[in-house]
Amino acid sequence: MSRNKELGRKIRLMKKVKQNRRVPGWVMMKTARKVTQNPLRRNWRRGSLKI
Repeated sequence: MSRNKELGRKIRLMKKVKQNRRVPGWVMMKTARKVTQNPLRRNWRRGSLKI
């Protein structure tokens, strides 16, 4: 991917980076471990982005 990205694509990529995090520990404690996985998790090599 090129280094020079247009602003819209850069913002969408940053949103996907933020979504690709684990569930915080305090959320697991608050929900009594009912919520332990993030369904939006994605591996950089296996999953492709549709942006």
